[in-house]
Amino acid sequence: MVSTMAMERNLERMGRRLTGPRRELLSVIGSLEGHFSAEELAAAAPGVGRATVFRTLRLLQDAGAVCQVVGPDGALEYRVTAVGHHHHLVCAECGSVDDFSGCDISDLLNELAVRTGYEVSAHRLEVYGRCAACQAKGRAAEVRSARRAKADRS
Repeated sequence: MVSTMAMERNLERMGRRLTGPRRELLSVIGSLEGHFSAEELAAAAPGVGRATVFRTLRLLQDAGAVCQVVGPDGALEYRVTAVGHHHHLVCAECGSVDDFSGCDISDLLNELAVRTGYEVSAHRLEVYGRCAACQAKGRAAEVRSARRAKADRS
């Protein structure tokens, strides 16, 4: 996890000023657990304008301190991150997000560039499914249901 001080250093390295509103947002982001929306961040920092919230989130993304995640419902959320280029495994059931790196899709990106004429400059990958905990809960529920059905037949 990236600390508030590390986020401040990243912004300073980028030549960005640490204004009072930015410091407040960094403090709030540092206290948040898991993923959060821009609206949740704005609500937690009522003295900071919405435009500043969105601009600061963009700066933090550029600095590699925050990443975007598209949730299972399509909502855009943010997470604090300490890793470089990475992708996300998103549980469609509970919404948990795990990072992974090492997607070897360079051949696919090159093929797309040739086929479409695009100059590919970036990509983002999110994989959706059910996490191990939700799968285990589902299996336990199936076992309970099967036992009830068997008891009802007896």
